[in-house]
Amino acid sequence: MNSQFKKSIKFSLSIAVITFVLAAIFSVVSTSILSDVIWIIGSIVVLIIVLIGVLFDMLGIASTAAAEAPFHAMAAEKVQGAKEAVIIIRNADKFASFCNDVIGDISGIVSGTASGMVVIQVSNLLGHADGSSFQITLSVIITSVIAALTVGGKALGKYAAINSSTKVIFFTGKVVHFIEKNLKIRLLPKSK
Repeated sequence: MNSQFKKSIKFSLSIAVITFVLAAIFSVVSTSILSDVIWIIGSIVVLIIVLIGVLFDMLGIASTAAAEAPFHAMAAEKVQGAKEAVIIIRNADKFASFCNDVIGDISGIVSGTASGMVVIQVSNLLGHADGSSFQITLSVIITSVIAALTVGGKALGKYAAINSSTKVIFFTGKVVHFIEKNLKIRLLPKSK
């Protein structure tokens, strides 16, 4: 096996493990939050999860669409976030995989599960038994709304990511710089 294939296998396995852990965390947190709140707060939590998925999908697309050149002069002048933007662009395949596949897909799955909990809460509030025609209709409506918001939001995010990729990645670079400098959490590989 060549070294590139081995690296690809290693990355795929590590991303699968990260996905498992993050999915478990997202699921536990959303379930524990939703189990103790009223349906309106639950709906807001579902919308936040959808927005997280849309945002990370946009970041992944922007990383593949952005050009590295505008950030070199900024990095030479030590503009905060420029060096991180270059690292993001140079690792666009991995960054996009993490943002789109890991966070984006987890958000989609968790928002579906969370919306199911909202349906149950609303049905119980209105005194409808599990499996009633009301609950099924409500489930279809809420699922359809969540799907429409997710797909529509991602379409809008893709437009912004492609047409403003430099701005999106520069902002992302600034956020990463802030987190790495102030919170001492390494998010990106070291630049070579």
